Amino acid sequence: MRLIEVIDKETRKFFHRVPHQIYKNDLNWACPIEGIVEDTFTPGKNSTFKNGKAIRWVLVDGTNNLIGRIAGFINYNKAHTYDQPTGGCGFFECINNQEAADLLFDAAREWNRENKMEAMDGPINFGENYLNWGLLVEGFMPQGYGMPYNPEYYKELFENYGFKMYFRQFNYHLDYSVPFPERFWKIAGWIAQKPQYSFKHFSYTESEEFIKDFCHIYDEAWRFHEHFKPLDPDDLRDFMKSSKAILDEEMIWFAYHNDEPIGLFVMVPDINQILIKLNGRLDFISILKFLYYKRKHVMTRTRILIMGVVPKFQRSGIESAIFWHQDKLMKHKPWYKEVELSWAGDFNPKIVSLYESVGGKLAKTHHTYRYLFDRSKPFKRAPIIGAEEEIS
Repeated sequence: MRLIEVIDKETRKFFHRVPHQIYKNDLNWACPIEGIVEDTFTPGKNSTFKNGKAIRWVLVDGTNNLIGRIAGFINYNKAHTYDQPTGGCGFFECINNQEAADLLFDAAREWNRENKMEAMDGPINFGENYLNWGLLVEGFMPQGYGMPYNPEYYKELFENYGFKMYFRQFNYHLDYSVPFPERFWKIAGWIAQKPQYSFKHFSYTESEEFIKDFCHIYDEAWRFHEHFKPLDPDDLRDFMKSSKAILDEEMIWFAYHNDEPIGLFVMVPDINQILIKLNGRLDFISILKFLYYKRKHVMTRTRILIMGVVPKFQRSGIESAIFWHQDKLMKHKPWYKEVELSWAGDFNPKIVSLYESVGGKLAKTHHTYRYLFDRSKPFKRAPIIGAEEEIS
């Protein structure tokens, strides 16, 4: 077996070809758009490169058949916020062969070690955690947009190598045809109509103002997290630019108290329901197909990417009031039948409680693993966010 670093057009093609080998008989897999994946590894399109670096490899067998791939990366904005400097690995795909997997993990580990890291998390993304973060371990069904999907045997490949679970991510499914609990709507409507509160959905014509509000809410809501770093506005600009074709302005909400931004809610249509019909590329024919399926309302699911409320208002029912406003608009889009309430970390019991309170049913679980290079060091799980540190 031989590792090949991805450095040119040919090796980039190899990188994208690997998952087609792994999932060729798996009807649940939706091939991501190759261009979006490439943006992750393009300095001019991924602002994480401003203070980070990345590398990737493909693995071939003795007859040059593609059998695996992996990327290694370091986000220096976050690497030194842990007990030990921590990098990462991701975009892992591999045949069911521990030796092959070990070669890929070794490459990412040694590169991280050479760059002064003492641990690596995986599988993670080179950027924010709402996309391509974690390993699916329960709920092997079609995934919502941005949520990783993988074969069941990947869990053994990671754990046999020595990765240990750092935290779990829970995904809940909500049947939109089933009414929310009456008590929930009573509180939500009461809060939503208080005169000191206002709510409005995102608009591209005011995008810079919304970006400023988003960063303010995010930084306030997450600042008590152990490894918090302020949100880079360029990350939001990158996301909006790459996702403009799929974002629905009426699915992104902001809450204000006397005109001060205090809460945010971001939901997206599940374009995986269309991508599963394409082949990872957006050429002219694929774009026509995408637009056709979009008009035909093939997308019947949505995914909540993120919710956040500044600490002062976290027990005031603002989350419920946002749902109240969102529900009014969703009634004009009856083709959406299901909502995925995603990325509830087990370190954040408050968001888990919120998802369960609206009737969400646990459907999928992902693990984020950590590997300590010094195997004699004690391993610590991600700390539970305490009452004084709660986030939404």
